[in-house]
Amino acid sequence: MSTRPGPAPLLIACALGIEHLALRMSERGGAGGPVAVLRTGMGPRAAERSVARVLADPPLARAAVLATGFCAGLAPGMHPGDLVVAEETRDPRGTVPCAGTELLVKELARTLPGRTVHTGPLTGSDHVVRGPERAELRATGAIAVDMESAATLLSAVRTGARPVAAVRVVVDAPEHELVRIGTVRGGISAFRVLRSVLPTFFEWHRNVLLPRR
Repeated sequence: MSTRPGPAPLLIACALGIEHLALRMSERGGAGGPVAVLRTGMGPRAAERSVARVLADPPLARAAVLATGFCAGLAPGMHPGDLVVAEETRDPRGTVPCAGTELLVKELARTLPGRTVHTGPLTGSDHVVRGPERAELRATGAIAVDMESAATLLSAVRTGARPVAAVRVVVDAPEHELVRIGTVRGGISAFRVLRSVLPTFFEWHRNVLLPRR
């Protein structure tokens, strides 16, 4: 009998109930192995604690980690429903490079034709960003901001070497500032966009687990 371990799982982390609802699925694996969806709770501390706790569990100890959910766009011309694929995540504690960015962009373009995909640094914040602060963060080179991605990926790589990535859906942009997260339920459907990206996450998972040549 073979004792070789099976494919590493995929852990998809989000913060909010509406994000978790969009990502919720029947019990099934992605192309690369088992898949788990974690609702971390809102904010960097909650994300860091939740991810560290889950990755300490042996079945998920080797998991690839992908942070997702909604974000605020920083660049002029961004619109709700646009997608952000992070090249790296940043917060005051450090920067984490993302794996398979080009693959994610390619697969998102195939899965959601016509939907704009932005790539660049994704920065972290411990609060909802408003007004002039958006321009200040943009001046650092970041293209989008959220409260959990940077903490999620930093926590993930601190527990062991693994592929990590972050894909976010813009719900709040310079010309389209969001009043409250509940308004996502109506109008522009960032919810539907987020729900549509699961096949892309599975394809990323399958490819980042392939042996490097």
